[in-house]
Amino acid sequence: MVETGPVIGRALRVLGAFSPAHPALTLSDLARRAGMPVSTVHRMVGELVAWGALERDDDGCYRIGLRLWEIASLAPRGMALRERALPFLEDLSQVTRENVQLAVREGTEVVFVERIAGSGAVPVLTRVGGRFALTATGVGLVLLAHAPPDLQEDVLAAPVERFTDHTVTDPKVLRGMLADVRTSGFSISDRQVTADSLSVAAPVHDARGIVVAAVSLVVRHGSTSPHALAPLVRTSARAISRALAGPSG
Repeated sequence: MVETGPVIGRALRVLGAFSPAHPALTLSDLARRAGMPVSTVHRMVGELVAWGALERDDDGCYRIGLRLWEIASLAPRGMALRERALPFLEDLSQVTRENVQLAVREGTEVVFVERIAGSGAVPVLTRVGGRFALTATGVGLVLLAHAPPDLQEDVLAAPVERFTDHTVTDPKVLRGMLADVRTSGFSISDRQVTADSLSVAAPVHDARGIVVAAVSLVVRHGSTSPHALAPLVRTSARAISRALAGPSG
């Protein structure tokens, strides 16, 4: 292999080699996953470690460094949004003792920026910083319903991933669900991600009225009616929207 592409591009390939399933990688692992020579990766890793983007543990493996976390905290759709929303998410969590989530859309995926696990709540597959399909989760359905029409069509034209026997994959049915979300102001994802969970989500708007995020409650299927949860979720979403539209929003 030969070194190709700009230095920044190669550095991003090294950083992109890490994933939730591979949080710690050896030098050879990094080279293999980034598709670059070990000698190239060795030089780049040295610079990334010196800057703080990577850290090397006692076993010789590399991990994402705290410097990247510090930089990421400046993202307005990440930590800044989370800070404005957190008091209301905590209130919702205390009232319900269920899973509370906050997410944004990035391209054709959901990115979770906060998750509060309720005591004894149903297990979920999501994590802070994790990505998921727009078509299955409650927050994903809200964000897709308010996405530009051309992006909606791109998502619905592609194969829709199935997670359970209840996952809706028919584009025609999904279009109807998205229309219902826009009309009702909330979404319902019933056993679409895991066979024992139910999610209800609502949109968060910025000062211009644009949907920039979605908040959800995830409960055990059969524990309550989704329509009983919808007012709680919508109230929290409106409170977060007001916080974003405030003097410093």
